Amino acid sequence: MKVTLKTIAEEAGLSITTVSRALAGYGDVNEDTRRRIVAIAQRLGYQPNLAARHLRSKQTRTIGMVIPLTSYFSDPFFMELLSGVGRQAAEYGYDLLLSAQQPGEEELSAYRRMVASSRIDGVVLARVLADDPRIAFLKEARHPFVAFGRSNANDYPYIDVDGATGVYRLVEHLVARGHRRIAIILSPRTLAFTTARFEGYQRALNEAGIALAGQYIVESDLTQEGGRMAAQRLLDLPSPPTAIVACNDAMAIGTMQAIRACGRVVGRDVAVAGFDDIPTAAFTDPPLTTVRQPIYDIGRRALDMLVCVIRQEPLDEAHVLLVPELIVRQSSGAPPSR
Repeated sequence: MKVTLKTIAEEAGLSITTVSRALAGYGDVNEDTRRRIVAIAQRLGYQPNLAARHLRSKQTRTIGMVIPLTSYFSDPFFMELLSGVGRQAAEYGYDLLLSAQQPGEEELSAYRRMVASSRIDGVVLARVLADDPRIAFLKEARHPFVAFGRSNANDYPYIDVDGATGVYRLVEHLVARGHRRIAIILSPRTLAFTTARFEGYQRALNEAGIALAGQYIVESDLTQEGGRMAAQRLLDLPSPPTAIVACNDAMAIGTMQAIRACGRVVGRDVAVAGFDDIPTAAFTDPPLTTVRQPIYDIGRRALDMLVCVIRQEPLDEAHVLLVPELIVRQSSGAPPSR
C-alpha cells in the first residue's frame, strides 16, 4: 500500500495540512510535532512526490552558491563555508546547487542562469565586492539572497565579521611585542572587506604613533603562492619589516614559507599573523597567530536567514556584524631583536 500524507496524518492524529507543512520544513509547526511526524514518515517509508510538491509550491527546495573557480575545493575558507551552508540546508530539507566560475562576468552569468531557469529558491553569496554587480542583479530580480559580507550598498540581508577590529587587534598585539616595522599584505582592493581590514591596520598604527609607510603595504590574491611572493618583496626591502600581517591565513602561510626560504625564523626574526583561523592554522610550523571568524557557523546562520527570506518571514536581524577573536600562537613570537 502506498503511504500518503493522509496515511501519516491518520497515524499521527493530525491534519493533512499540519503533516504537509511539517515535512516541508515550515516554521509554524511545533518542533516536537515536526519530529514526531518525520519519525512516523520514516517508519512508514513515506516517499514524497517532489515534482508535484515543487509544482504546487513553485519552490525547488534548492539553494544556489557560486564560488571562484580558482578556489574550487582547494580554498579552506570556502570549504568551511560550504560545509556550514550545506549542513544547515540539509536540516531544512534543501539541496545545494554549486557552481564554480571565473570571477567577473562568468560568475555573474551563472547567477543569471540560475535565476532565469528557476532552479533555485535563494542564493548565499560570499566574498562580496565593494561595488558588487551580483548583489545589484539579485536585488533587481527580487530574488531571495543573503550575503556573507557588506558592500557599499548595504540595503540587503547580510552577516559579516568586523574586519577592522580584527586587524586592529592583530597590529595592537604586534606593537605590544615591540614591533614598529609592521607590514600588511592586503587582499584585492575590489573586495569589500579589504577596506575594513586596512582601516584597522591604519588605526592601530596611528594610535601607536607609527607612521604609515607605503613600502610596507602590498596587495596579493588571497592564495598561498600570492602571499609567498608578496612577502618576498617585503623581505627584500633595505629595511624589511619585523612583522607581517596577511589579510587571510593562506597568504600568511605563504609568508612563512618566504621567511624560511631566506634563512630566517618565523616568530623570532619575523612575526607573522593571518585572518580567518582556517583548520590548518593551528598546525603550521610554528602555529599561526590569526583572527578567528567562525566561518562554518556563519554558513549555517546565513542559511537560517535565507530560509526566512524565502518564506517571507521577518528576520530577527537583517544586518549581523560579528566581533572576531584574536588567537595568539607562536608565529607572532617574541619581541624583535634589536
